Amino acid sequence: MFHSSSSSMLPSYYVVPVSYFVPKKFHSFQFLKNTHFNFIPYSSSKINFIPYSSISTTFHNNNDVVDAFSLFSRLLRQNPTPPAIEFNKILGSLVKSKHYHTVLSLSQQMEFEGINPDFFTFNILINCFCQLGLIPFAFSVFAKILRMGYHPNTITFTTLIKGLCLKGQIHQALLFHDNVVAMGFQLDQVGYGTLIHGLCKVGETRAALDLLRRVDGNLVQPNVVMYSTIIDGMCKDKHVNDAFDLYSEMVSKGISPNVVTYSALISGFFTVGQLKDAIDLFNKMILENIKPDVYTFNILVDGFCKDGKMKEGKTVFAMMMKQGIKPNVVTYCSLMDGYCLVKEVNKAKSILYTMSQRGVNPDIQSYNILIDGFCKIKKVDEAMNLFKEMHHKHIIPDVVTYNSLIDGLCKLGKISYALKLVDEMHDRGVPPDIITYSSILDALCKNHQVDKAIALLTKLKDQGIRPNMYTYTILIDGLCKGGRLEDAHNIFEDLLVKGYNITVNTYTVMIHGFCNKGLFDEALTLLSKMKDNSCIPDAVTYEIIIRSLFDKDENDKAEKLREMITRGLL
Repeated sequence: MFHSSSSSMLPSYYVVPVSYFVPKKFHSFQFLKNTHFNFIPYSSSKINFIPYSSISTTFHNNNDVVDAFSLFSRLLRQNPTPPAIEFNKILGSLVKSKHYHTVLSLSQQMEFEGINPDFFTFNILINCFCQLGLIPFAFSVFAKILRMGYHPNTITFTTLIKGLCLKGQIHQALLFHDNVVAMGFQLDQVGYGTLIHGLCKVGETRAALDLLRRVDGNLVQPNVVMYSTIIDGMCKDKHVNDAFDLYSEMVSKGISPNVVTYSALISGFFTVGQLKDAIDLFNKMILENIKPDVYTFNILVDGFCKDGKMKEGKTVFAMMMKQGIKPNVVTYCSLMDGYCLVKEVNKAKSILYTMSQRGVNPDIQSYNILIDGFCKIKKVDEAMNLFKEMHHKHIIPDVVTYNSLIDGLCKLGKISYALKLVDEMHDRGVPPDIITYSSILDALCKNHQVDKAIALLTKLKDQGIRPNMYTYTILIDGLCKGGRLEDAHNIFEDLLVKGYNITVNTYTVMIHGFCNKGLFDEALTLLSKMKDNSCIPDAVTYEIIIRSLFDKDENDKAEKLREMITRGLL
């Protein structure tokens, strides 16, 4: 299950099957027996230790680790050898700085020197294994705790639950919780907060709320962390009114919201377009002396910029600077994105250099925003200059970078240049995706090379790249405009038969194709079928039919259709 490089770092007691350690009174703890965790079997009676010298060289560039090793070595040389608690202090400090592998290596040294780990050592090791995603080994240490007669505490249980949640194994985490409670153990607020966070992280916000209701007043008192986590999950699901109701419930119970609570709600209101409510909440948190952090300000800047309100976005930016909160790369990216949205790409570019001057290094997203912005206003040369600048700064382009450039080149009809970039993507190990090829298909269709587009689409399918509805819409549109209405209709009908979720845009393209050929009965039939399939026509769909009727001197039909739309009969 694990590579030998991982197992070579583990003391021998970590790999003994867990059932061996579980006392009979714990055998009802079915989680340990029935999970699919496969422990590494013994291949020999010993596990190879990593030599201490190799450990030192591995970490010699990190002063903290070097100091830890030095102190650890001094403790080992002391006579008599200090108790495990002294070694635990070193291991604990290394855990805080996330040197999990180092902790496991030092624990090997302890075992080699005959220093018996205590309960706190085991908790530290469980944490390390969980953070590294080595859940089976964490449960082996847990079994060791039980075998040695130690009583697991809330830290033990919470750490294991967190490890399972980090691996996305939320069902196992809940099952483990149920068994823990069934055995008479109790979790605390941190434990339940961890479970709630795990549920929300995998999109199970309703289940998280159910868990909150279950524990409320029975097992633990809910706290601001639990409420804020669920509120954030609800906002991400766009159930902002429900989130606000939960916030009101929380306040009514005397639980004071914090900056996380308000930030989640403000983000939610921006997401659903309720800017006034977002601003009111921001003002409320200021009045309550809750200081917004960089994350809160970023939500506001991004919300205003995405709505094209650059003046308000800049005001918030100035406010955060005035309060001594340093903008980060996310803040600057939001401003650049906003300027690109309102087609002021040169202002966005000036932001890129401003952030550099202020000591904030632009990242891949910073360049992607600008490159896409220049491509959208057809200044592909400017975008290519930024692309070259990325190489000079050793910022590796990703599929988003290439897709923006390829789309920009294709829209200018420079298909050969775009295809060269596709070749470069392959050479650099950046696999093109369906978005990449959709841009090329669109360019081929617009340049009356529909047969080449069909051949490319067939090739993509053979390569296992699945076209999306946007791709098919491009092809249907190209066939319609190329006078191949029957071929377009055949593809459209094939998509219907295969159960594709056809969008309003695809229907509209097909209807437009019928209208251009004067086939209004077919167009209206498809309009009716569209509604039967729960796809609501938009203003563009109706406008195409009405305009086509006028163009063909079918004025009476056009006026009648317009009147029916106005009266809501269609």
